[in-house]
Amino acid sequence: MRSRYSAFVLGDTAYLLRTWHPETRPATLDLTGGPRWTGLEILDTTGGSAFHREGTVTFRAHHLGTGGEPGTQEERSRFARVDGVWMYVDGTVA
Repeated sequence: MRSRYSAFVLGDTAYLLRTWHPETRPATLDLTGGPRWTGLEILDTTGGSAFHREGTVTFRAHHLGTGGEPGTQEERSRFARVDGVWMYVDGTVA
């Protein structure tokens, strides 16, 4: 989760697509004009250890909008292990 947040901060669409589950991955990803991410809080996790095949991460990401106004996005993201690699499946925004 933290690496995907960092990829959003850096605008690394290649990494984001590479770590997106093949069944839910979009064909392209355009981050142009998006918010400027300023912080991440991990609120809760389930699963995700070396012994699990699935897990969730609930987080709050802080950002500045296009007009400079502060905001947050809170989401519960689902991850699944594919060939030993954790992949983002989908998320529910609070």
